[in-house]
Amino acid sequence: MISELVGQVPTESTQQAAGYPTLFLLVVLGSLVPVVPTGVLVSTAAVVAFHQSDPFSLLFVFAVASCAAFLGDIALYWLGRRGVHSKNGSRWLEALRKRAPQARLVQTTEKLEQHSKSVLVLSRLIPAGRIPVMLACLLGGMPLRMFARGDIPACLVWAAAYQLIGILGGSLFDEPWKGVLVAVALTLLVSGAPAAWRRLRGAS
Repeated sequence: MISELVGQVPTESTQQAAGYPTLFLLVVLGSLVPVVPTGVLVSTAAVVAFHQSDPFSLLFVFAVASCAAFLGDIALYWLGRRGVHSKNGSRWLEALRKRAPQARLVQTTEKLEQHSKSVLVLSRLIPAGRIPVMLACLLGGMPLRMFARGDIPACLVWAAAYQLIGILGGSLFDEPWKGVLVAVALTLLVSGAPAAWRRLRGAS
């Protein structure tokens, strides 16, 4: 029975042929619609790649994730700029505005004026930080080309950070599914830590 189940497991080449395009599409979607947990996707893919025999699997995961994140960010920013310059505004821009608290938006705008690239990098790493920063860039009139230059290192650092979480989870167990569970738990812990810290500070 067990041998039959093992025989049904897809080969590495089949997993890669289906996995990389799926990862790319889901990360792009998560960048456009900020409800898909893209960090979890990258960490999970890194666990699977860690247990594969192909030495370039982790490199492919990193390349696919960072490129997809960049493409999604650029597409969202382009749509936002169209909304800014349109006569009646854009539903996309209005949705972004509703997601960003006004006080945080003002604070982000001030930081962007001083350290634009570092703020973009941090916005990718801090949960719920990307939308306020992107909205501040839009309202501040940052050109698409300038935003793209700052977003490239942001996406690279983001992909590397979540891939390291996946590698850590994958290195703890011989069975990939156990590593996936650990990577998901670590990713959720990292993602939820800033919000929990803010609530604790607010309660005190």
